[in-house]
Amino acid sequence: MLPTMLTRFTSSQTVDIAVAEQPVPIQHYLRQPQRLVNALVDPSRIELLGNDRYRLKLRPLSFLAFNLQPTVDLQVWTESQGTVHLRSVSCEIRGIEYINQRFNLNLVGKLQPHLVNGAVHLLGRADLEVQVELPPTLWLTPRPLLEAAGNSLLKSVLLTIKQRLMHQLVSDYYRWVASTSADAAVFPGASALPAR
Repeated sequence: MLPTMLTRFTSSQTVDIAVAEQPVPIQHYLRQPQRLVNALVDPSRIELLGNDRYRLKLRPLSFLAFNLQPTVDLQVWTESQGTVHLRSVSCEIRGIEYINQRFNLNLVGKLQPHLVNGAVHLLGRADLEVQVELPPTLWLTPRPLLEAAGNSLLKSVLLTIKQRLMHQLVSDYYRWVASTSADAAVFPGASALPAR
């Protein structure tokens, strides 16, 4: 049996976004997964697959000597209280077939509205894990160096998504409220938020 070099990289990010009170509660906004996905990633990089599934074409990534073009299929769904869940269901690495056939990505995320001292906050967490069998050209590279490079790469991916979420989500929510405020009367009152 040929030798292999299976390596695992991980990263996590949390987010806490304060949301100013609006005429339409944010739970109603969060029940529209398409808007949330557009807040996470540039809409030009998103393809709607149907059944709450989306294909995200991430920006090209550099890992040591390789340039990678990951494409991730996500499932996004919302509970009645406004909690949003997302998870990866498949992934493809375009351009390097060796890595594509030996690559596994697992992304799990959650965003939930909470009352914190009487104000609404969106609390979220994302966990990203990649398992990859590295090509022989990297086998002589010290494992700590490989793991540091891989973990740093995943951290940068999640950090980019986090920064976009913090800038885009609330401003899009406010725009959405403004555009629907004339119809606000059709929305029932929001249910009580769980305390943190």
